[in-house]
Amino acid sequence: MAQCVQSVQEFIQDSFVPMVAVLCSEDAERVTRKNNLSFPELLRPFCRLTSEGHLRDPNNQVVVVKGLRISVTGINTRPPKTTDLHKLLSQVVSVCQPPEGSPANVITAGDYDLNISATTPWFETYRENFLQSMPASEHEFLNHYLACMLVVSSREAVPTEQFLKLSQEQHRIQHSGEYTHPKWFIPNTLKYYVLLHDISDGDEQSVESVYEVIKQRYGTQGCYLLKINSRSDATSANEQMPDPWSQYLNKTSIHNPELDEESAVNNAVDNIGTEEDGFDPAARDGLSETHPLQLDQPTDAGYPGNKPIQSVNSAEMTGPQKQASVTPHTTATPRGTCLTLNDHDRIRQFIQEFTFRGLLPHIEKNIRQLNDQLVSRKGLSRSLFSATKKLFGGGKVPEKTIAELKNTAGLLYPSEAPELQIRKMADLCFLVQHYELAYNCYHTAKKDFLSDQAMLYAAGALEMAAVSAFLQSGAPRPYPAHYMDTAIQTYRDVCKNMLLAERCCLLSAEILKSQAKYSDAATLLIKMTSEDSDLRSALLLEQAAHCFINMHSPMVRKFAFHMILAGHRFSKAGQKRHALRCYCQALQVYKGKGWSLAEDHINFTIGRQSFTLRQPENAVAAFRHIFINDSTQSAVQQAAFLREYLYVYKSMTQLSGESPLPQLPLPCLHSSQTRVFFGHERRLAEGEKQAATHVSLEQEFDRDLSHLWRELEERLVALANRGVVPITFQPSQCCLNSQTDNLRNPLAVMEEPIIVEVVFRNPLKVPLALSALSLLWKFTLKDFSGPHGGTILETISNEKEAASSKENTALNDIIDTQVIPEFTMSPEETKVARLKLLPHKTGELHVLGVVYNLGTGDVGNSEGSLASDLMCVHGQQNLEIQGPRLNMTKEEKTSIRYGPDRRLDPIVTPPMPLLEVFFINFPTGLLCGEIRKAWVEFVNVSAVPLTGLRVASTHPEFFTFGSATSDLTPVTPTAAEHCSAYKTVATPPSVAAVTLVSPAAFGVTSGDRAAVADIPLTGGVLGPGEALQIPLWLRGPDREGVHEINFLFYYESTEKRTKLSHRVLRHTVFICASRSLSVRATACRSNTLHSREREEKNGDMLVFVDVENIHTSEAGVREFHIVQVSSSSRHWRLHKCINPVGDKDSKLASRERGKLCFRVLRCRTEEATSGEAEKYTFSDLNLGSEQIVSSTTPCADFFFRRSLPSEPRRGGVASGSASQMRRPGLTPQSGTDDAVMSIVRKCSEVELDIIVLWKAYVVEDNKQLILEGQLHVALQTIGKEACSLSQKEETQEMVLLKFKPDVPPPVSKPSLEQLSHLIKTCLHYPETYDHPFPQKSLCMVPVTLTLSNCSLAQVDVIIDLRHKTTSPESLEVHGSFTWLGQTQYKLQLQAQEVYRLSLKACFFQAGVYNLGTPRVFAKLAQTSAMCETSQQSAMPALIIINSI
Repeated sequence: MAQCVQSVQEFIQDSFVPMVAVLCSEDAERVTRKNNLSFPELLRPFCRLTSEGHLRDPNNQVVVVKGLRISVTGINTRPPKTTDLHKLLSQVVSVCQPPEGSPANVITAGDYDLNISATTPWFETYRENFLQSMPASEHEFLNHYLACMLVVSSREAVPTEQFLKLSQEQHRIQHSGEYTHPKWFIPNTLKYYVLLHDISDGDEQSVESVYEVIKQRYGTQGCYLLKINSRSDATSANEQMPDPWSQYLNKTSIHNPELDEESAVNNAVDNIGTEEDGFDPAARDGLSETHPLQLDQPTDAGYPGNKPIQSVNSAEMTGPQKQASVTPHTTATPRGTCLTLNDHDRIRQFIQEFTFRGLLPHIEKNIRQLNDQLVSRKGLSRSLFSATKKLFGGGKVPEKTIAELKNTAGLLYPSEAPELQIRKMADLCFLVQHYELAYNCYHTAKKDFLSDQAMLYAAGALEMAAVSAFLQSGAPRPYPAHYMDTAIQTYRDVCKNMLLAERCCLLSAEILKSQAKYSDAATLLIKMTSEDSDLRSALLLEQAAHCFINMHSPMVRKFAFHMILAGHRFSKAGQKRHALRCYCQALQVYKGKGWSLAEDHINFTIGRQSFTLRQPENAVAAFRHIFINDSTQSAVQQAAFLREYLYVYKSMTQLSGESPLPQLPLPCLHSSQTRVFFGHERRLAEGEKQAATHVSLEQEFDRDLSHLWRELEERLVALANRGVVPITFQPSQCCLNSQTDNLRNPLAVMEEPIIVEVVFRNPLKVPLALSALSLLWKFTLKDFSGPHGGTILETISNEKEAASSKENTALNDIIDTQVIPEFTMSPEETKVARLKLLPHKTGELHVLGVVYNLGTGDVGNSEGSLASDLMCVHGQQNLEIQGPRLNMTKEEKTSIRYGPDRRLDPIVTPPMPLLEVFFINFPTGLLCGEIRKAWVEFVNVSAVPLTGLRVASTHPEFFTFGSATSDLTPVTPTAAEHCSAYKTVATPPSVAAVTLVSPAAFGVTSGDRAAVADIPLTGGVLGPGEALQIPLWLRGPDREGVHEINFLFYYESTEKRTKLSHRVLRHTVFICASRSLSVRATACRSNTLHSREREEKNGDMLVFVDVENIHTSEAGVREFHIVQVSSSSRHWRLHKCINPVGDKDSKLASRERGKLCFRVLRCRTEEATSGEAEKYTFSDLNLGSEQIVSSTTPCADFFFRRSLPSEPRRGGVASGSASQMRRPGLTPQSGTDDAVMSIVRKCSEVELDIIVLWKAYVVEDNKQLILEGQLHVALQTIGKEACSLSQKEETQEMVLLKFKPDVPPPVSKPSLEQLSHLIKTCLHYPETYDHPFPQKSLCMVPVTLTLSNCSLAQVDVIIDLRHKTTSPESLEVHGSFTWLGQTQYKLQLQAQEVYRLSLKACFFQAGVYNLGTPRVFAKLAQTSAMCETSQQSAMPALIIINSI
């Protein structure tokens, strides 16, 4: 139970006090009415004694009476009817509310911190009024009158006669038998004569003389002279006197301005149960004249109400007067206006004199008399204290019938029965705090009653015996709780008297609480709940909940559960405020613990109760909580919740008027998923035109792709800024989301829309209908043309316009805000809304949230839609995005900090150019190496001219815009529809045509590919609204499959902007490449050196080209024609085809392979040394009637943009050290080793690119199309095969972590194969030789051995002629011969020197001989440690010797 102001001892003592009746004359009543008080009301604040009283028990032991309070009431006080009792109790509970600002009692129990009211004054008020309203009953005497005050005014003519009349009236009321009430304790009631004197009337001497007469007649202990009204009404206005009556008489009129509202609300609510809430017109503001439950009826058959003392016995006021007294603030009547502090002291002294001189001696005397009667009647000893613990026997009245014995309450004893005398004595002892004697008497009476089956009497004795045992000082015996349980059960089940059972429960629960037996107290309180009284059940359940929370181990969930039950019963009883309070306290336990259904129920009830009590803000907040979390309610229940919420919300907005828009809980707004898009919606494809994809809200964010776009943009920006990326560079982000970098304010452009994509989720199982959906924003106007980054002009917001819920176009000149008229959401649907803003000024924009009307999505008839419109509410939701968590510094790592997310705070910059790009005749599929010509259209759709148009791509080898010198005819896509993409010349097959080309003419410098291409514009500027079409050549990727190719177009404004320096446009295409041809090539040294080329050292080479048709498609391509083979190199050129097939080009059907052999010559020395070293020589050998000029667009473009092979190519620098340093992973140890390696490698390097141009004939839609393309093969090393198809890159294996640096790799040494290419050998001899062997037996033939140094260094050469063929096969084919002369030569050849050695071969007979037997060994002259290496032997050199 909650804490109480009184202790349990004080509470019980004040619940059972001596009762004193009052009988006043009319004149005496008039004297007290001057103070707006009746005589009992006048005495009430002074009825508690401030000093101790004493009396003696039958054993002559002194009994000390402390803090005794007496109850003085009118003689005609009547117990209320049940309905009136319910009304009054409901009223006092309703008026008593928790005081504002009272200190909260915070209880910590486990994970819960509960804010609970420490006290429950409404329960104490209910308990006090309930106990005071207990009617007098036959089985107990505690609330029977012990004495009667007879009050006569001193203004009476003969006061003694008036006293006599009043005395006779009292005697008639008590003994005539006409009245069943009031009840009197004993027949010989104490009469106390009070002479009331009004001091303002004067005549003190006559009053004293009259009082002397009265004292002589009634004795000094039986009368008293009370003087009051020491001041007149005239002086009352000037002096403010204390009002001690307010705390007793104003308990039901606490100043609470909301009471009238609550009363009106409660009268309007139909769900009140058996009890009514609010004020009853018949209820007074305080206790009645003689009792708090005074009824309105002036007379009753069982109550005294005769005419001569009407003013004493009837109610003080009529019904309307009582109602007026209830109304706070307005009709409060001052009391005690004629009384001074001396008068207060006189009244206090009067009560003390009455108690000590009259009441206590009277009680003491009656205790002794009862004790004597009982002892004499029972034949026992003189004192109960010396009596044994035997039961009193007999005493039954013989007139009792069987019917009386069988009634539910047991026997009905006559007033003279000894059992009742024992009970009467026990009650007297209890009232004067003699609890030990009272307990003994109660215990004795209990046994008698139980033996007689008088259950009502037995229950009363059990109840008071338990209370007496508890109140005994020193606690000689434990509290018998089972007595109370038996009494409650008897009252409730046997006697059917819920009032007595409730009183017993209240007493026992308070006692158990004082002993910290909270569990027992809670059980007792819960047992007393029933359906007959919702108010009582609610109060007891609330106290049981407090018991659970006050236990040694608080039972938090039981507390909350019983608080919910209490709130429910309070609501049924009409106590809306108390119901709301209970639900709010219980919500603390259920909130956020996963009890979703319980939490929804509590919030719904809180919302409904708050709305009923005219607290719309609290109601809206409670309903809001229902929808914030995912509800597990059924669809029907959710729909009911939603309708209730909309109704409450709409009522609140109507009451509040023009106030800031509140937050709506529905639908759920996922702020972190908000995306912001900058830019207008681009035009889609029109016919053959295909628009650039750029960025759209339909695309998903790819972090890797975003990084790729950033790299391309950095490359373009660096090119525009002399190769350096500025520090202030901010990559263009057209679409911002949770994964992009949002630390800086994004940049928007004036007159271009800003689209905010908001993600809504409907958590309910019912549809929602949103309307008038738009964005809330705040905009700070700024002029960015100033020198200091912008001048702030003013800040504007559309919040007021949005709150008005009316169309307002006042701000459209600054920012045009799009409004979505209807936005419906299905149950549990996640849906995006794209809201547009169009800024017309520059400045800083802040998107704050969304504003909309929320309604139910039910679709029905016209009446239903009308109701839906009425239930539509206007509100907003904020867009609050939490930035990424910071984790850089130590402080950020050890704490939780978040960075900013500024995606909703763009800066609107001045106008910028806006480019749109369209692709015409752009293919989706190509053959590998296929060349296709398309067109690109650039359109400036803004009002600002653009310049500096460039494009970067991830696949620069895929496209080219042509060189600056290329012929751009035909100039339109239509004219170029059936034209070849190549520039051709009609030329029959012959020796190759040679052209010198500089890579710079095709945008290639330093041997690298052109990653960025400049797009030529007329005058360098594309004006507003202008369009430009230029051709675009495409080449299919060398590897089959689907390829993603990204273009990034870059452009600038003609005016330099401080905020936005450039803009970009993205385009992504997917090309499906299918197989075409596979080209393999091998370079070999020629074995012959012709005399006319003696000036050219190492001047020729053979190239073998294998071409295979690997196209796999059955339909489509029928055959490939190899129309031309070209070469490109700085050192070599094609000379002629050795195996031509006539005038026709080579045809290859599916899976066919062709082989071509070409002679390659080294470029002329004077060409190479004329300052043209960086130029490439293009050589064309056409196999048909047309020659394709490979040195022009697009063939040369794609050659220079080709993909580099996996091995690094040599650059333009010829020195070995430079090329050596380019090789990755090579750490040079010494200059000698580097030079050796370089010299040896250069001997076998070729650096020749073969370009195979082909045509394919395709049949599509019964039309024959001619496709053309080119394939590249890069020959790098002699004897090593090169292929046009790049080998598939092996997947990179997992690399283990290395904690130690790798050991530098050793310097690589030249391999034997590389060393075998130092010297090129060639034998010159006659193919046939005639010799007359009969005349001369020896035939000597001159042979010249030509040695050519292929390296750039001196080479030591050893020629060994002793080698002979030993294999039998060779001997069979070739005869044996002998070299004449020196058998070994040692020579030293200079760099690229050609040396001719004359030899003689000697033959013995005719035949065919192989002269290729000399072995040649070589080594570099500067490497002494290196051994000579055998050089590659030449091909068989056959000679025919004829005999003549």
